[in-house]
Amino acid sequence: MSSSSDLRDITSVRRLGVTLPFGITSCILSAAAFVLGMSPQPSLACACGCDVFAVGTASMLPTSAGGTAYLELDYQDQTINWHNTGRAPASDNGDKNLETYFYTAGLQYLFNRSWGVNLEIPYWDRRFTTDTNFGSSPPNLQTAHWSDLGDIRVQGLYTGFSEDLSTGLTFGVKLPTGSYQEQPNIVDRDSQIGSGSTDLLLGGYHRAALTSDNIWSWYAQTLLDQPVFTQEGYRPGTEIDTAGGITYNGFMFGNLMVTPLAQAIFSERTRDSGPNSAQPVASGYQRLLLSPGVEADIYQFSTYLDFEFPVWQRFRGDQLTAPWLMKFIVAYHF
Repeated sequence: MSSSSDLRDITSVRRLGVTLPFGITSCILSAAAFVLGMSPQPSLACACGCDVFAVGTASMLPTSAGGTAYLELDYQDQTINWHNTGRAPASDNGDKNLETYFYTAGLQYLFNRSWGVNLEIPYWDRRFTTDTNFGSSPPNLQTAHWSDLGDIRVQGLYTGFSEDLSTGLTFGVKLPTGSYQEQPNIVDRDSQIGSGSTDLLLGGYHRAALTSDNIWSWYAQTLLDQPVFTQEGYRPGTEIDTAGGITYNGFMFGNLMVTPLAQAIFSERTRDSGPNSAQPVASGYQRLLLSPGVEADIYQFSTYLDFEFPVWQRFRGDQLTAPWLMKFIVAYHF
C-alpha cells in the first residue's frame, strides 16, 4: 500500500457485508467498483466483486425442512491494477488499495419440503487508498477507513421439484439499507458500502450424485441481481454469478465428516450508469475463478472454508483486483 506525508486516516462507523450461502446468496456482484476521487482529475475504479461470495457453497443448500443459522466472513485485498485481460501498471490507476472484510449473519428456514425463506444482514469493514491528485503532481494519497451496515437481502426458496430437495429456485430483493454517503469527498457512489438501489434477486441450484454410492457428487448454482429502483443518479450494473463444482464425501472420522471440494465460478457485471457513476468506462467485468475448499460436519454444526483464485479476467478500464479471495462459514442446523 502506498504512503505519503499527506496520507490521512478517515474513520466512520459500520457496515454488514453479506453473502448468501445457497443459490440465493448470489448477491451477484453488486460489485461496487470502488472508485475514488475528490479532485477534478479523472477517477478510476476498483472492481469489488463482493457478490462472488454468494455462490458456490453447496454445503448450505437445504436438504430437509428446518433451519440453519450461520455467520460468514469473506475477505479480499485488491492491490493489482487490471485493464482488459491483463495486468496494467499501477501508475495507470489513481486507486491503490481496497481491502474489505465482509461479515454476514444469516438465517435460512424451510417451513416444509417445498417453501422456505432466507434473511441476510451484512456488515462491511473497508479500507481504501487513492491518489486524489491523480494525473497531476505531487501525488496526494489519502486513506478512508469505515465500516457500516450493508444492503439486507430477503429471499424466498422453493424446493418442491423433488423429494430429495436437490433442485431449488430462489427469489427476493436486496434492500437499500446500506449507506451510500460515507466520506463523500473521497468515496464515489460505486465505492460505497450501500448501492442505494433496490434489486430483484433470482437464482437457482441443482445437486446430484456422480457415483451410485454418493461418495462423489456435483452441484451448480446461479444468481441474477437486477437493480430496479435507484437513487440520486446512480444505477449499479446488472450482475450474474454462476458456480459449479464436485465434492468427495468419503472421509469419516467417528462423528466428523470432512468433505473436500473443487469448483469454478464465473461472474459478469454490466457497466454502471447515471450522472453520479464516477466513470462508467471503468466499470463492468467478466471473470473466472477456480476454488478449492473443504467442509467439516459434526452433529448439528458445520464449517466451510474456500479460497478463490482468478484464472481469467476482463475489466473495462483500469480497476483494482485481488490475487485471491477467502470465504469462511460457521453454521448451526436446527
